[in-house]
Amino acid sequence: MPSSLLRLRPLLRQFLNPRTSLLSHLHRPLTTVSPASASEPESGPSPRPPSRTQLEKEFDSWTSKLRPGFTSADVADAISSQTDPDLAYDIFRWTASRGRNYSHDSVAYLALLETLISHRRYRLAQSTVDEVLSGACEPSLPLYNTLIRFCSGRKLLFARAFDVYKKMLASPNCKPDLETYTLLFGSLLRRFTRLPTCYVYLHSIRSMTKQMKTSGVIPDTFVLNMIVKAYSKCLELDEAIRVFREMTLYNCEPNNYTYSYIVKGLCEKGRVGEGLTFYQEMRSKGLVPKSGAFMILICSLCMKGKSEMATEVIFDMLRQGMSPDLLTYKTLLDTLCREGKEELSFELLEEFRKRDKVMGNKNYRVLLDVLRINGEE
Repeated sequence: MPSSLLRLRPLLRQFLNPRTSLLSHLHRPLTTVSPASASEPESGPSPRPPSRTQLEKEFDSWTSKLRPGFTSADVADAISSQTDPDLAYDIFRWTASRGRNYSHDSVAYLALLETLISHRRYRLAQSTVDEVLSGACEPSLPLYNTLIRFCSGRKLLFARAFDVYKKMLASPNCKPDLETYTLLFGSLLRRFTRLPTCYVYLHSIRSMTKQMKTSGVIPDTFVLNMIVKAYSKCLELDEAIRVFREMTLYNCEPNNYTYSYIVKGLCEKGRVGEGLTFYQEMRSKGLVPKSGAFMILICSLCMKGKSEMATEVIFDMLRQGMSPDLLTYKTLLDTLCREGKEELSFELLEEFRKRDKVMGNKNYRVLLDVLRINGEE
């Protein structure tokens, strides 16, 4: 063994000895507790119970008001009184699990749906719709109309609205009413964007119209106008005119929307003479067409070479406070120039500028350039 290790042996023995070890000085002795002190209670504040949130307090307050034997009307009042949809949903679930011989009926489901929809909790509303359609409660007309209104307004639930409608047709006590058909016709018309798409949904319009008449539901002017609009958009003008003639059978009078749909459809179909006849008929009754019907009639008359009649119609439009668009003005002025009436077209442009406050200098200069180019040609 080296001499250096021999010199360190005494020091190592002293360090490793537990009685004289330096490690023993690092551990402090624990304080001993006497039996007397162990029996004494600890002094200091007791732990506080966890604080309750405001939502929990309101939930306890409302559930305490629903005494045993509560009815669906009590549950509906409690749900409708809530400004927090989560609290309303919790009350709805709590009452379903606590009431003896109680189950939610259509009144409670209707109150919950209206609360969820008004606060835009659409996922919870959709799950509630699924519960109702699975038979959670007996069907009722207000509840099912609310389901249709909600589903028809959601793109992904559009087909579900017609599932509700089919259940209503099969139900003996919940047949569709005028509000039901109004909602369904409106949801279909919102999808009438292009002509091929219109033909896809026109079959549903026809089918529901027949079912409405068969069930004895009397349509109003608003529903009949939607049917006329559907046929006009699909250029089924004979069907649209037939519905127009039947309006008096339901004590309904055609209004400016009815005539505007037919005038616009006839002009798009190429039956400009008939469109002009309907326009003159509605003006004789004091009805004013919509701006779209005005402009398409003016353009159609110009294409048929009836510039004088088109000029009368455009002045009638200006008298009603409506402003034709740039295309309508350009179509009329081009037609006059082709007929060799350049001077008249310049005079009309100045008159249009005076009467039309919306034309603006930009559109005026564009139309003036059009007349100058036509004059040079």
